[in-house]
Amino acid sequence: MVVFLSCKLKIKKKTQNPRNIINIKALFLLVLSPPSSFASGRIPPAPLDPPGAEERCRLTQCLYLSVVELCLTHELDPEALANELLAFVTSKNLGTQLSTDGLDAFEHEVLTKRSSRYHQKRDNRYGGLHDIYSLQELLDEEEDDELLDTYTTPSKGSQKRSNSTPENPRPKRTLSSRSPYVLFSPNTFSPSVTPSQKYTARSSRGEVVALFGSVQGPSWSGRGGRSCTPKLFGSPEENLTKSYKFMFQKALDVREVLSWRIEELGDVLKSHHHLEDFASVLLPAQEPVTVLGQIGCDSNGKLNAKSVVLEGDREHSSGRQVPLDLSELKEYSLFPGQIVALEGTNSTGRKMVVSKLYEGVPLPFHTPPEPAPEQRMVLVACGPYTTSDSIAYDPLADLVEVIVRDRPDVCILFGPFLDAKHEQVENCQLLGSFAEVFKLCLKTIIEGTRSAGSQLVFVPSLRDVHHDYIYPQPPFLYPELPKDDKPRVHFVSDPCTLDVDGVVFGLTSTDLLFHMGAEEISSSSGISDRFTRILKHILTQRSYYPLYPPSEELNVDYETFYSYASLPVTPDVLITPSELRYFVKDVLGCVCINPGRLTKGQVGGTYARLYIQREDATGERKSPCVAAQVVKI
Repeated sequence: MVVFLSCKLKIKKKTQNPRNIINIKALFLLVLSPPSSFASGRIPPAPLDPPGAEERCRLTQCLYLSVVELCLTHELDPEALANELLAFVTSKNLGTQLSTDGLDAFEHEVLTKRSSRYHQKRDNRYGGLHDIYSLQELLDEEEDDELLDTYTTPSKGSQKRSNSTPENPRPKRTLSSRSPYVLFSPNTFSPSVTPSQKYTARSSRGEVVALFGSVQGPSWSGRGGRSCTPKLFGSPEENLTKSYKFMFQKALDVREVLSWRIEELGDVLKSHHHLEDFASVLLPAQEPVTVLGQIGCDSNGKLNAKSVVLEGDREHSSGRQVPLDLSELKEYSLFPGQIVALEGTNSTGRKMVVSKLYEGVPLPFHTPPEPAPEQRMVLVACGPYTTSDSIAYDPLADLVEVIVRDRPDVCILFGPFLDAKHEQVENCQLLGSFAEVFKLCLKTIIEGTRSAGSQLVFVPSLRDVHHDYIYPQPPFLYPELPKDDKPRVHFVSDPCTLDVDGVVFGLTSTDLLFHMGAEEISSSSGISDRFTRILKHILTQRSYYPLYPPSEELNVDYETFYSYASLPVTPDVLITPSELRYFVKDVLGCVCINPGRLTKGQVGGTYARLYIQREDATGERKSPCVAAQVVKI
């Protein structure tokens, strides 16, 4: 090191002595030479272009040693220094000759700034996600620090760590803010993880804002999923259980699926209302006739009473359209894609004056062979699980605490778990991949609820940024799921039909209420509830998504849609999370619940809980949903 310092002093002199000029090619040969040459202080002779290479190398030994010192001082390996120096001389147009002035400028402008950025990065490296190597490095570092703390006394003013001695060891469960164990918490998914102030300061925690039925006793609690296993309703072939190929559908295939639906529901309408054979929508008729078809709009705009058309079925009308005059209808509720049977006159064959609208018919309820032995508690929550101004998963942590406290038998958790609409996701500010954040989020939920023993059902959302953006949406893939947790963790598709002790749940995370509410038109003489109308349409159209064309934010694969997005039966409980206001309603004997979202912007949202028990099927049917509540987080 003395040799290095003395050489450093010599080359600091601002001279243009030819002895202090070094060829770049020779420098590269130097820095790429074996490290043993550096350690010994000997400079290997390099074959320079002109004759007398050994003599010139000896004259510029101090400059060579200075380069070696730069490697040691700035913790650079020879290859990295060579790359940095090559970039510098190229940007400064220094050619192939480098003087001491150029080397000083290189150190000042490049290496010094690089070192400051490197140390700053090391100081802040605990704020985001890490791979397995950086985590192991942090674990080793913390163990080394704990070992040093055992044998040293911290300075009086030091606040880095609490004082600990071998006689008074620090509790292992107390983790410092820089501990790598904290990195497994979802609170460190972004550079800015400051909890939302509005969420932290929220009031009315645990307040019941909507209810259905009655509850015996003031507290809600379950049995922790004991002897309760949710399963998909129907055979495995009737449920979407794996990913599939999409983006290959043709317009003809879409038309086929829509025609099949019109024919199927047309047969149901004809049988239930005892209708005669349907007529063509374009056939002039002075007397009332009955036609079958699908409601549509005559333009690309929003549906209104003057723009309604009926697209006839393929068998009787060859798919032709006719405008509808609704002036004689006292009450109606229509939306694009609705399959209806209409009665009216069509004197010219160009417009049909509707006089009667035949409503759809819901499917029958499922009747299990045996009643359920015990009452079950089901908890339902829908993402996002972070507030809009922070990526900290504090709302999710609060929900896990509720699950551990109440020990519900089944927890149905809807996405998004990592919201594609979150500002930090849209701006790519996360310090890890979307899949990594999602897996850490799942790990937090699964491990956090392990003591409660609750059955977990995960339903994906089209807003899950890492997942397939297609409807119907396949289940999540999580091959890292521990073997001990597999019996209680279930990944299902969107939509899906679930069987819990003989009680049928209809689940969909798509905001169907919002999509249909923006397109539906209605006319009613009395007070009518829009939510009830939309939910009635879902049940009578026998589909989890009867709207056509779908919302612009929804990508539908209609071949898969026909197989997996139809209602197999009328569910006992239909859960449709939405941005719209939470509710619990009984519609046509089905208890429909919008649990709201766990967060609404920067503030806390709501979740739902319900008691279910399937009673004896003899006699008049009673809803298996004993009670339900929507509660603030």
